[in-house]
Amino acid sequence: MPELPEVETIRRGLASRIVHQPIGEIELRLPKMIRGSAPAFCTELQSNAVRSIDRQGKLLIFHLQRDPDKAFLLHLKMTGQLIYRQGSEQIAGGHPWPSYNDTLPNQYSHVTFHFESGAKLFFNDQRQFGYIKLVNQEEVAAEKAKYGIEPLTTSFTRERFVSIFTNRKTKLKALLLNQKILSGIGNIYADEICYYARLRPDRSVKTLTTIDLQRLYDAAQVIISTAIHHHGTTISDYADANGNRGNYSDFLHVYQRETQPCHRCSGTIVKMKVASRGTHFCTECQK
Repeated sequence: MPELPEVETIRRGLASRIVHQPIGEIELRLPKMIRGSAPAFCTELQSNAVRSIDRQGKLLIFHLQRDPDKAFLLHLKMTGQLIYRQGSEQIAGGHPWPSYNDTLPNQYSHVTFHFESGAKLFFNDQRQFGYIKLVNQEEVAAEKAKYGIEPLTTSFTRERFVSIFTNRKTKLKALLLNQKILSGIGNIYADEICYYARLRPDRSVKTLTTIDLQRLYDAAQVIISTAIHHHGTTISDYADANGNRGNYSDFLHVYQRETQPCHRCSGTIVKMKVASRGTHFCTECQK
């Protein structure tokens, strides 16, 4: 699943290309990808344009131009892709399969935005967990309220961060993945944050000290900002919205490095299940 750095990279790339670009037609092959009325969604977007693109956690928010009260939400979930093509230019982001270089539209191209310029934006999703939803601004605000604090935002203060760990009876990684508490962190970055903070991801939250929480807070800021700077992580053939490989994968210390030596000590990276997710950590320097 794309996480905060990947979705932010997609947002920035698409914002530079589709904002204010008139939409000619919506081609809808699988109506269930639209939550609510699919005909109403298509009618609203035809001859309309995107005014701006916002993001909350892993959720993309497209504000519409014709009626400032209207927007649509788009979530890639596990296997969603957004692929923009205009002439020979292609930009892509999201889950890396099927290949971004496949003939488009393909069997997973469920929604296609046709722009008057001739450009196309394909919403592909193999497992069909992703969705689009037409909303008003009140619903946008209600949707944003479902998410917890997000690294790199003004609400992500040390005090608020420490407070969310108070009286919690859960494992550290489970809390990091809880989008209602912390927004935008997924499996890859949860593992990397725990490594940076020298904490085992299966450690009980109630055992964390003030010093542990300080290291964890700093780790979240550093890991997420660095991953955004490097356009996200490529595990297979993920590309950012400029078609560039997300090269934060070159800086991963634990994720998908099981059996390999730790980069900072004599330990070995192991893999286990935490919060029902494959989890990587060092046996020696994460306590």
